Amino acid sequence: MSPRRSRVLLAGLLAATMASPALAQTKPAAPAAPAAPQAGAITPSHLALAKEVMLSSGIARSFDSILPAFGEQIRQAAVTRPELTKDLNEVIEKLQPELELQKQRIIDTASRIYANKLSEGELRDIATFFRSPSGKRYVETQPQVLDDMVQAMQTWTQEVSEYMMVRVRAEMGKRGHQLQ
Repeated sequence: MSPRRSRVLLAGLLAATMASPALAQTKPAAPAAPAAPQAGAITPSHLALAKEVMLSSGIARSFDSILPAFGEQIRQAAVTRPELTKDLNEVIEKLQPELELQKQRIIDTASRIYANKLSEGELRDIATFFRSPSGKRYVETQPQVLDDMVQAMQTWTQEVSEYMMVRVRAEMGKRGHQLQ
C-alpha cells in the first residue's frame, strides 16, 4: 500500500473511530456547539476564511496528488499501444489548465463545506492557528506523522489480532472447544 493511500485510510479510520457510538458514550458531555451556519447565511468573508483554513490546513495537497494519478491511469491503460505515448503525453500536458480548474472546483466545494460546518469566528480562530509558527509546523509534519501512525497501526493491528486469537483459543479451550 502506498504511503498516500495509507494516510487516506488512516484518516478514514480515525474519523470512523471518533464517530463511533461507543466512544461517544465514554466521552464526557461537551458544551453545546455553536449553531451551524444557515445555508443562505454564509457571507463572502465567511467563505474566504473557510477557503483559507482548507488551504492552510494542507487538505488541498490531497487534491494535488489525485490529478496526476488520473493521467497515470490513462497512460497505464494505453501501455499496449506504445505508438500513442508521445501524443498521449502531449494531450495530458495540454489538459493541465483544465484540470487545475477542476481542482479549484473541489477546493471551492470543500471551502463551502467548511463554511457550512464552522462559524466564521471558529474559522477565524483556526486560520489564526494555521498562520502561527506552530500551525505551520503542524501542517508541515502531518505527512510524516500520518506515515508513522499508519506504520504503528499496522504493527498494533497485527499484535492485537494475534493476542485476541490466543485469548479466544484459550477461553474456548476452557469450554471444551479446540480452535485451529
